[in-house]
Formats: sequence, C-alpha cells, structure tokens
Amino acid sequence: MLFAILAVAVIMTLNFFQNPVRNFFYLVSAPIHKTLWGAGERVSDFFETIAEFKNLKKENEDLKLKINSLLAENAQLIELKNENKILKTALNLGLQEEFKLTLAQVIGKDISQDSLLINKGAKDGLTKNLPVITEQKNLVGRISEVYNDFSKVMLISSKDSSFNAKVSEQEIFGVVKGKGGLDLFIDRVPQDKELKVGDILVTSVLGGIFPKGLLVGEIREIKKSDLEPFQQAEISSFFDIGKLGNLFVITPS
Repeated sequence: MLFAILAVAVIMTLNFFQNPVRNFFYLVSAPIHKTLWGAGERVSDFFETIAEFKNLKKENEDLKLKINSLLAENAQLIELKNENKILKTALNLGLQEEFKLTLAQVIGKDISQDSLLINKGAKDGLTKNLPVITEQKNLVGRISEVYNDFSKVMLISSKDSSFNAKVSEQEIFGVVKGKGGLDLFIDRVPQDKELKVGDILVTSVLGGIFPKGLLVGEIREIKKSDLEPFQQAEISSFFDIGKLGNLFVITPS
C-alpha cells in the first residue's frame, strides 16, 4: 500500500504527464488519500483528546484541593464562631470574673463509664480534680486523668463521684452521688427538711473540690421513709451529654 502511494506521488510530480493522465491518477488515488487523511485526523484528535483529558484531570484535582481547603477554613470559622459564642455567654454570666477558665473541646464520650475526653491536658496546665463546667455554669464533672495533650473527665453521674450540695437559696444540705448511667441523686438530707420536686441544687461551701454556687440539677423525685434518718431524691442534671461540645475547666487562679 505504501509503495502504491509513493508511486502515485512520484507520477503526479512528473511534468510530462498531461491533464487526462493526471486526472486518471487523481481519480484512482483519491480514496487512498481520503482514507489516510481521515486516519491522520483521527490520530490527531485522539492525542488532542488525551491531552485535554490530562488537563481536565489536573484542573479537577486542583479544584478538589481548593474545595477541601475552603471546607477546612469554613470548619475553622464555624468552630471559632461557636467558641466566641460560648465565651460571650460565659462573659455575660460573669464566669471569667469569678473563675480562671480554660476552654476545652469534647473529643470523646463514654456513656458506659460516665466519662468524657477533652483536648486539653498537662501542657495546658491542667491537673487532676479540676472542676469542669458548661458556659451556663452547669457542673459536668472533674478531671480524673491527665495526659500531655488531653484529659479524661469523670461526670458527676459516675459511681465514683460524690460531693456536697444544697438547695438553692435554702439551708438544706446533702451529698450528691452518682449512680452510673448518667443518673445521680442527693442523699443524707435530714428528714425534717422539706424537699420539693423542681428544687434547684447547687454546690455548697462545705468543703470538697468544687467551688460553691455551680448548678448541679433539679429534684425530680423524692424518696422519704419514716424508718430512715435521712431522705433521698433523684436528680435531673442540667446538661445533655449528647450536646456537649465545648466546656470550661476551672483552673487555679
């Protein structure tokens, strides 16, 4: 085939051929020229398509990188907005005037152990037994384990948790104890004291690791028996573990 094409090309270039002869060879070689030209165009188009595909792939990868970068920036802005909102709430409540606070983010929850994991640790100046609260001054628990970059928080509902508390604006004292499973109750309340459903409990000044006045929860059920020297009451805590995102650790001033 190649030989025939070359022969035709050579013959076409010879000057001694007259128009009729050239016309004949044009007629014979036209299909061959058309096929080769079409094949050449298809090959050219194929390589152009590959080049365009590579360019599109690179552009797509660049766009993905930009999108991921924008998503990361947006997530950071949302987090900063949430932190600013929390700090503003704490400021409005006067927490930053009352306590020295370290803002921490919840990075893990273990309901079965009544505990949380936060992203602040020893390098941030945290130590064991520091109180942990929400921006609304609700008591969440205390730090039970400290690592370099994070800490474990024991919730007030843990079976290992107990502290002194009182009914808000009343001289009714008792000991709040955790039952596990996010439940807690107040114990050792004298029988002559009148507890009511809906009473607000706060931490008291009678010793312990928690400062006074932190919100604990409200009484939802009272258990009283004439055969016992003290009465008890079930408590509903003021925080929802499922919604805890950022917390404050009260640090020494």
